[in-house]
Amino acid sequence: MSKIKSVFQCQACGYSSPKWLGKCPDCGAWNSFTEERQDPKALKSANRMGTSTEIQPLSSISGGKDKRVHTGINELDRVLGGGLVDGAMVLIGGDPGIGKSTLILQALAKLAERTGKVLYVSGEESPEQIKLRAERLSINSDRIMLFPETVVENVIAAAADMKPAAIVIDSIQTVYTEELTSAPGSVGQIRESAAKLMFFAKKAAIPVFLIGHVTKEGAIAGPRVLEHLVDTVLYFEGDRGHTYRILRTVKNRFGSTNEIGVFQMSDDGLREVDNPSELFLSERPLHASGSTVIASIEGTRPLLVEVQALVSPTNFGMPRRTSMGVDFNRVNLLIAVLEKKAGMTLGGMDVFVNIVGGIKILEPAADLGVIAAIISSFREIPIDTKTLFFGEVGLSGEVRAVAQAETRLKEAAKIGFKKAVIPKNNADRLKDDLGLTIIGVKDVEDAIEQIRT
Repeated sequence: MSKIKSVFQCQACGYSSPKWLGKCPDCGAWNSFTEERQDPKALKSANRMGTSTEIQPLSSISGGKDKRVHTGINELDRVLGGGLVDGAMVLIGGDPGIGKSTLILQALAKLAERTGKVLYVSGEESPEQIKLRAERLSINSDRIMLFPETVVENVIAAAADMKPAAIVIDSIQTVYTEELTSAPGSVGQIRESAAKLMFFAKKAAIPVFLIGHVTKEGAIAGPRVLEHLVDTVLYFEGDRGHTYRILRTVKNRFGSTNEIGVFQMSDDGLREVDNPSELFLSERPLHASGSTVIASIEGTRPLLVEVQALVSPTNFGMPRRTSMGVDFNRVNLLIAVLEKKAGMTLGGMDVFVNIVGGIKILEPAADLGVIAAIISSFREIPIDTKTLFFGEVGLSGEVRAVAQAETRLKEAAKIGFKKAVIPKNNADRLKDDLGLTIIGVKDVEDAIEQIRT
């Protein structure tokens, strides 16, 4: 008989140890080890799933075309890379109550209309609770099949008999396999359950959505191998104080990464935002200092957002630096550049920077807009509301060129902007000004002169 052994596994990264440790030597997490009992015979049988029976040359394999099924929600199709691919595994993570289950239920309703029956496996909510949510969303479809189950073998057996157009697992942390003795939500259970679902999805060519809990740091709860197993990883972002929700692609084997879909939370569910640039700029104050607009590229989508800065004398010994929606260390770097290269004395000033709307800007092309907003607030000079900024700022104060400048300018011209302050190298390479007054700047000093005028 095989001997069942006991090991301690880190619930953050999956590192195994024969004894309990206070700190994980792999990922550095504290108090993350829990005891799990492993049966080698069960693990061996679990790992045999999905083994190939024959070796084939690449040229003999057919079906390489990218066939996609539209979910009926354009913003969801965008982040998926154009729609659902047969056999794809999609992991959706986000804070509790941000709208993951709401979005999936809306997508299932539209998908069921197009393709046929879909399977909703709920390990957290009863069918009555799901029905209440569906009534709020005005969804009443006989093609959405509810299955309150947590044993992954039962889920796979039911899906094999039913052959649905799509499967939703809500959530992956509640599903477990009976081949392991550890508790649901542990590293071993999440890894093995996800692996079984992946083998079934690829074999049956059925797309599977996994809804995942997140930790307090914002990462998917469970081992990182879960994100490596799936084909697409989506994160729901947004502040509960805002009605906007951002669905961001972190990983996608069938499309571009860092793509975003924008939704607005309402009483009847999540609504798509077709033109998020206009929405983010709709409440921008007129003739107010410290406010400017930047053009960012999120995936393949150009996005215009407002940057606000507030510079005021500090009342404490050490000035405060606060940023929301933009990297904190990047803001500190830009403040240092202004002090060193532009001669601005910000050492005794509190500096607050905010991206309006709760969105996060990750690319350095926002540097020039952040600097413009800080200068505008410091010198109390309002910036024209029809002026746009984008460009990367280096440590020497130079303004570097950024990618897809024409795409950003086309979005600005469409909304009604008249002037754009951009890197000089980008301005020199433009083939068409698109009806905009293009100002090329080579360093921070040139940018300051444009703000004065």
